[in-house]
Amino acid sequence: MSKWEITIQTAPTSALTKSTDVIDHQHNNMTFPPPSLTSLAAEIASILKARKETIAIVETACGGLISSTLLSVPGASAYYKGGVTLYTLESRIAFGGWTEDDLKTYDGPTPTICERLASHLRLTLPTPPTYILAESGTAGPTPSGVSSLAPKKNRQPGYCAMAIVGPGGQVLRSVDFETGGVERSGNMVGFAEGCLRELRAVLE
Repeated sequence: MSKWEITIQTAPTSALTKSTDVIDHQHNNMTFPPPSLTSLAAEIASILKARKETIAIVETACGGLISSTLLSVPGASAYYKGGVTLYTLESRIAFGGWTEDDLKTYDGPTPTICERLASHLRLTLPTPPTYILAESGTAGPTPSGVSSLAPKKNRQPGYCAMAIVGPGGQVLRSVDFETGGVERSGNMVGFAEGCLRELRAVLE
């Protein structure tokens, strides 16, 4: 896993009085998107553009990484319709179509929850995209929610659920997977990679 380091150097205080402030950004060992996502994004973008198809993204545990990876490909406006990051349960009420009853019965991420989030976004956009991918997971490093002596699988770090909804609202993919890790940022990248692999498989 690559570490991202950004060093920002600014001009001396006296120089800031000039008409142009100087900020020099030096990127040391910084790679974006993460290498494991780059080729997947390029393949997906190529397929979508060739077919004139579009996609929208709903993310929770990935925090926008799937969207930003797809947007890193030149010409993304041809296929990317938008996305939302619903990290908190409150945001799911505001933007995900959830109700207070959903909060009361919530017991961790599942593929079914992802199906609902994807379907809601599809109905929310004025022109539905061809595909909507939604993910929800437990990035870690600790189990989510109220932990017991034996937390449920979907509350354990490294668990990710995802779904893809296609034309007419048809569920094309509804699966879960585990990265086997507990490191938070590593799991986020792993979740994004797993979701993009599932998307590529659907497109193929």
